[in-house]
Amino acid sequence: MALARKIAYNIIVSSASKILSTFLALIAIGFVTRYLGRDGFGNYATVLAFLSFFSAISDLGLNPISTREISRIGADEKKIIGNIFCLRIISSFIIITLSPIIIKFFNYPKEVERGILIVAVSFLFSSSYQVLNGIFQKNLAMDKVALGEFFGKVIQVTVVIIAVKFNLGFDWIIGSLLIAMIVNFLIIFLWSRKYLKFSMQFDFFYWKKFLKQSLPIGISAIITFIYFKMDTILLSVMKTNTDVGIYNAAYKVLENITFFPAMIAGLVLPIMSHSIFTDRKKFEEISNKTFKFFIILTVPLIVGTLFLSEKIIAIIGGAEFSASAPILRILVFALAFIFFGHFFNTILIVGNAQKKLMYVLAIAATFNVILNLFLIPRFSYFAAASVSVFTEMLVVAFTMYLTIKIVKYFPKMEKLFGIFVSGIFMAAFLFFFGNSNFLISSIGSVAVYLIALWLFKTVTTQEILSIISKKGIQNYEGLS
Repeated sequence: MALARKIAYNIIVSSASKILSTFLALIAIGFVTRYLGRDGFGNYATVLAFLSFFSAISDLGLNPISTREISRIGADEKKIIGNIFCLRIISSFIIITLSPIIIKFFNYPKEVERGILIVAVSFLFSSSYQVLNGIFQKNLAMDKVALGEFFGKVIQVTVVIIAVKFNLGFDWIIGSLLIAMIVNFLIIFLWSRKYLKFSMQFDFFYWKKFLKQSLPIGISAIITFIYFKMDTILLSVMKTNTDVGIYNAAYKVLENITFFPAMIAGLVLPIMSHSIFTDRKKFEEISNKTFKFFIILTVPLIVGTLFLSEKIIAIIGGAEFSASAPILRILVFALAFIFFGHFFNTILIVGNAQKKLMYVLAIAATFNVILNLFLIPRFSYFAAASVSVFTEMLVVAFTMYLTIKIVKYFPKMEKLFGIFVSGIFMAAFLFFFGNSNFLISSIGSVAVYLIALWLFKTVTTQEILSIISKKGIQNYEGLS
């Protein structure tokens, strides 16, 4: 299968699986918000914030650097994955051991403490399968990871519905995540054996060498957590569970879409890594098309959310969470910046500039925490949402600057006029029909946007043929 067609296939299958998973996640959130209420959902969001915390402090930068290394020419894949998988297991067990100590520093209710312990165990399985993603990324088989996660999400939503229906309580709501992570791990581990049969390796000299390269990314992951999730923890400490619940009803929408830029960045990372020093033209073609694709995606996300936030929140949380709608309108701009943050972060990683990236994220995290500490007591979740936007904007500005300076790459701004005018057409449709049924207004507005993209030749017939036609793929601007 030609390269561009294989990328397109992975994007289509992965996107379909992820969209279905997102749909299921939103269904689960709908059940959870209505079952737990604003206070209970605040506790739920606090527990999940600690899952992100555990992921950050034990990240060690293993995933992106292992993907980069196994994508190099002549890489010893079994040695790399065997050692990294072993490192991941050890770091996860350390988290499980330390989690009971960590939660004693917070005055949380007993159910929150139990929930944090449950997610600490679930982290063992989630982190173990995530380190295998590099195998699928290198072989352009991320569709299998997406399908595995989809099956896990089906199990999780099923357990949530059963827990709500039979009133099994908070522990079972959190436990659904543990069950889903076990399913994800088993499926993805078994599928990984098709591409690489590895065994755990204890090469301490190699660990030291690898960690020297990966730790800047690991530190960056901790810093990213600080500005991406610390707001929830700060809200839980400085405000009420209700504030946490209102904020996170909107934030969950953002979280369930951020998979997409991460997924696309993960798909192109091995290709960028392989070509950045060997085929500059190919590297820039892939980068430019990814940048254009992100612009095409972010415009309708912003326009649609600005017009439909009340309906989105009503579907997710019901009338009790109506205060979350204006928060969602703010957070959608943070989501847009996250797309381009992923883009420039990926380029800096493949360009061996991860240490510089660490410094950028440290500045952003410091900015985020200081502003949140000052503003959350005064403006609560409005402060947390606004600070998130400015933090993500700061990250994009700095990483773009470093990409230009170090990698000597500036993204080609293709068809911007057509994209933005298409967004205006979408906004006009929603202005006149936004009060109609949610499905009609959302699907109709997206259709208007896509048609306008085609009319303005922003997305060309050749590009469409390159995905759906074997003949067209051969002429897809050198990507085949």
